Amino acid sequence: MHWQTARFDIDLTTPRVMGIVNVTPDSFSDGGRHAGAAAALRHCEQLMRDGVDILDIGGESTRPGSPAVPLDEELARVMPVLHEAVRLGVPVSVDTYKPQVMQAALDAGADIVNDIWALRRDGAEAVVAAHPRCGVCLMHMHRDPQTMQVAPMEGDVLPQVDAFLRERAQALRALGVAQARIVLDPGIGFGKTVTQNFSVLARQSRLLAGGYALLAGWSRKSSLGRITGQEDPARRVAASVAAAVLAIDRGARVVRVHDVRETVDALKVWQAVQAGT
Repeated sequence: MHWQTARFDIDLTTPRVMGIVNVTPDSFSDGGRHAGAAAALRHCEQLMRDGVDILDIGGESTRPGSPAVPLDEELARVMPVLHEAVRLGVPVSVDTYKPQVMQAALDAGADIVNDIWALRRDGAEAVVAAHPRCGVCLMHMHRDPQTMQVAPMEGDVLPQVDAFLRERAQALRALGVAQARIVLDPGIGFGKTVTQNFSVLARQSRLLAGGYALLAGWSRKSSLGRITGQEDPARRVAASVAAAVLAIDRGARVVRVHDVRETVDALKVWQAVQAGT
């Protein structure tokens, strides 16, 4: 299995680590430590040394209750970093739901659009469909970042997540986007309770039936804090790595993480076990 992107065909027979680069002053996970362009680029370079496979650059926090960022401000945050990151020799993803940011990023050489809204905003589908090769990650989100945890989903969420992701993927396929360009993300924490999040992980392999690769984003999420008692996201590294390995073991091909070096090492252990079976 490969993930076709603008400049790279990413071999997903080996699990891949997507490193998070938050160019935001209000990130839940790092407190805005990489908010400036220079700091964000230093972080990209460190993630490269740590063994990252894909860089994911975002200029708007999506933590529960976070306010929307104006278009011009998001562009000002993201584009200086992206212009330099595309020179580093690895696939670069832009984490945005705004079609104008998607277009600007793709024009600047970005490889992947990673959209928490799964291209449901007006014009977003058209941007991706018009590009001849770019990769896309479609995520499931209940409601929106401002309200998703105020009234989370009810009942067994896995069938609902599965149906939503299949519908969004099919909508893109109908516009001529090849299946190899599409990766799906169940959206851990986006409008789901702690119990529901772990239920999705436990039965995650059911999301693979449609033939699409799966991305899992557990890194430092509040659900991990709830079960470990670690209120500080920076102290959830061990739990995040454990969740990433479990997600890979249940069929995910990409894990989106803050702690790249630790995750890369853990996946080497997982791979060694797989080689010995």
